[in-house]
Amino acid sequence: MKKNWDIKLPRVLVLPIFFIALLFGTLETLAQDCPALVSPADATNMVSVDSSISWEAVAGVPGYIISLGTTIGGNDILNERNVGASTNYMPPTGLPENTEIFVTITLFFFNQPNIVCESQSFTTAALSEVPDCSPNISPADTAIEINTATNIIWGAAPGASGYYLTIGTTLNGSEILNNADVQNTLSYNPSIDLPAETDIYITIIPYNRIGLATGCSTTIFTTAATVELPLCSSMVSPVNGETNVPLSPTLEWNEIANATGYRVSIGTSPFETNILENAILFKASTTIIDFEPNRTFFITIIPFNEAGEAIGCTQETFSTILGCGPYYDPVSGELLVLNPSLTFSDTISLCRGNTSDTITAPDEADGYRWYKLDSRGNETLISSTANVSITEEGDYIYEAYDIFEDSGRSFECSSSKTFQATISQAPVIENVDVQISANSLNYIISTAANGDYEYALDNENGPYQNSNQFNGISFQNHTIFVRDKKGCGIAKHLVTQDLTVNGFPSFFTPNGDGINDFWQFIPPVETGENNVSVIFIFDKFGSLLAQIAPNTDGWNGSFNGKSLPESDYWFKAFSTNNKIVKGHFSLKR
Repeated sequence: MKKNWDIKLPRVLVLPIFFIALLFGTLETLAQDCPALVSPADATNMVSVDSSISWEAVAGVPGYIISLGTTIGGNDILNERNVGASTNYMPPTGLPENTEIFVTITLFFFNQPNIVCESQSFTTAALSEVPDCSPNISPADTAIEINTATNIIWGAAPGASGYYLTIGTTLNGSEILNNADVQNTLSYNPSIDLPAETDIYITIIPYNRIGLATGCSTTIFTTAATVELPLCSSMVSPVNGETNVPLSPTLEWNEIANATGYRVSIGTSPFETNILENAILFKASTTIIDFEPNRTFFITIIPFNEAGEAIGCTQETFSTILGCGPYYDPVSGELLVLNPSLTFSDTISLCRGNTSDTITAPDEADGYRWYKLDSRGNETLISSTANVSITEEGDYIYEAYDIFEDSGRSFECSSSKTFQATISQAPVIENVDVQISANSLNYIISTAANGDYEYALDNENGPYQNSNQFNGISFQNHTIFVRDKKGCGIAKHLVTQDLTVNGFPSFFTPNGDGINDFWQFIPPVETGENNVSVIFIFDKFGSLLAQIAPNTDGWNGSFNGKSLPESDYWFKAFSTNNKIVKGHFSLKR
């Protein structure tokens, strides 16, 4: 159990403790160092009127406030300018000449009172010459398409204490403003807009006690055409009065050619803007998330540009669907939907002639629809139940929906996805071509059905391979397994081995001594029978030398009546059941 501790000090101790804390806090504040002026340094004389002011950085101080005046602590030149963490300030219009300038730095804090430091001072030099001309005049010289409501802005002229400004529509003209003294400012806002599509001539002449700047050039720029107020826009999607609008729609309206942007307000009554209030948008559309279902919304769109806002824009309405979501749940912070969640696969593999041609919807819902898509994407309804029979490969749509009641009306929330159906069939082993070499067997498997199959030897569980050929197999019986990759079944076939190389001699000696004078197949003890139908004998170049039958003496090592030399020779034998065995033997003299 959590305990509440209530410690009460005797009243006589409260006030002393308070004053001790206040004293230490005051001492800590007073102990904070104040910065010294760096440039100009304190008590410096003959300082340029165009000088910037800098001071030491103070550790732990988040910001500074600077005041400038002609008396101690005064602010008649600059009143408490917050410069942030910067330790430098440049007076934008310079400093007065021949004047003692008092600089007061205030240390700014977020969580304690600011500290006002003692004023430091320096004295500016007296001017001895007229000022330079103003730099950086805006609008720039030769600029075009300038807004008629533009301000005139210029940079500070070194040594200037004020400026004369003339504005006209011709060179040396002054019909808009005639040599007006705008004092020590750096901008001018004409009382009325400048004339449209007109050349405007600006002359700025800085001055000081000595006199006027000389040789200042005239700046010329051209104003743009008068900007007309934009017209009102209207909704494109949804259109005014539309119903069954989605709960998270993209609102679109007609784009107005001369509009800079649009002020959009949306509310749940003609007199409210509780959805959007004067939102400034710079394109003719916006997306809204989580409108309430079954509500009418009121939208006002007001285009605007430099000239102002469109006049007389009417309010439009649209109504949302008896919604399926998404709804924003303020408790969980999640978006909730009423649409069924789908677990259906992107691809379905079916087996031709199998009961699996029938697909059952895996998701719980009130109803289902199945559609066949043609090559152009057109949909054809093929089932309105949880089951569908598919007999053709292609693209299909699976849709599940739930039905809800609201305010006496029912509405449907559905989810759908496109899937691809592929059809295969169980494998049928048509033939196994057995090739017998000197030391092993080779199998080539042929299937009667077309499908995507894989192959295994002696084990139904694999491993399976994509190739239909097995090489280097031992001389014994083997079982071939063929499996459809899409699960349509497994075929197996036993291959019995009744022909080996064991019955074929590895050499013979046709020298007329009556021993091994002929080369012939001799039935091996493991088979016990002569199952060879014919034997062909070749030289190392593949030339046929002889063809012998099993009931003859065999080959005597000659070709066309001539004895052949010692060498290796090759044979190909065919069994009575048309199996093949290949090998080689040696002829020795």
